[in-house]
Amino acid sequence: MTTLRPPVAVRRSPAPSPPRRSRRSWTGWGFIGPFAVVFALVFLAPILYSIHLSLFRDQLIGGTTFVGLDNYQQALNDDQFWASLGRVSLFLAVQVPIMLGIALLIALALDSGRLYGRDFFRIAIFLPYAVPAVVATLMWGFMYGTRFGLVGDINEAFGITLPDPLSTDLVLASIGNIVTWEFVGYNMLILYAALRVVPHSLYEAAEIDGAGQLRVITAIKLPAIRGALVIATIFSVIGSFQLFNEPNILRQLARNAITTDYTPNFYTYSLSFNGQQHNYSAAVAIIMGLITMVIAYVVQLRGMRREA
Repeated sequence: MTTLRPPVAVRRSPAPSPPRRSRRSWTGWGFIGPFAVVFALVFLAPILYSIHLSLFRDQLIGGTTFVGLDNYQQALNDDQFWASLGRVSLFLAVQVPIMLGIALLIALALDSGRLYGRDFFRIAIFLPYAVPAVVATLMWGFMYGTRFGLVGDINEAFGITLPDPLSTDLVLASIGNIVTWEFVGYNMLILYAALRVVPHSLYEAAEIDGAGQLRVITAIKLPAIRGALVIATIFSVIGSFQLFNEPNILRQLARNAITTDYTPNFYTYSLSFNGQQHNYSAAVAIIMGLITMVIAYVVQLRGMRREA
């Protein structure tokens, strides 16, 4: 007869506790470190140096002297600065809506699928953005010429006298035409890319409901690309306040119409490199940067509220 032995209790060794991290892992910092260094050198350092410059002033007696916020106070009372700011504000209020409106119409036409040669038109409209601003301005400046350019040839060929595009009254509109020609393709690409990701199921549902093309645009496409419109508007606002290349180059052809304080950036450049007023120009640049930042933030805030 076999005797049954009681089962022997088996002791289980406790599960090993997870190893404690004796030191912090620096892997994440290794990835973002190069970007942080470059960001600090090319973005933060120039801003801090400009702020430092704006707090001093070069004087004939005493050399460089700390003046605190005197340069900012002088800039706020500078009629030339406010005139240049008002000029680019007018440029912004007129040129940006026209440019974005044209870009939106082109993007909608390309997305409709009814445009013959869509790929060709898309590349052709985007191509001016690839042209450097200096080359584009020189090209349009030549066409604007009344004695040697396209306008002058038309006047001579037809015996008429067209208005001078580089006159004091029309030069701002002429600059707006150049900027619009340059950046319509860029904004069109942003809006067209946003249209391409709209779900086709929405179009199919609208077609079943009997919605026309205009209803599809207003009820589906425009709300879907509102975020892209906000981004394009912000970029355009910043670019308008940074207006420099076009007036700087056209000034060689229209010295009476374009002065050294035509735009805030042009005014800052003239103060620093022609007038040797580096400290005051730094203060003007800081003020202009703050104004641009506030307006861009207001545009973004309003766009986000409408989207919500």
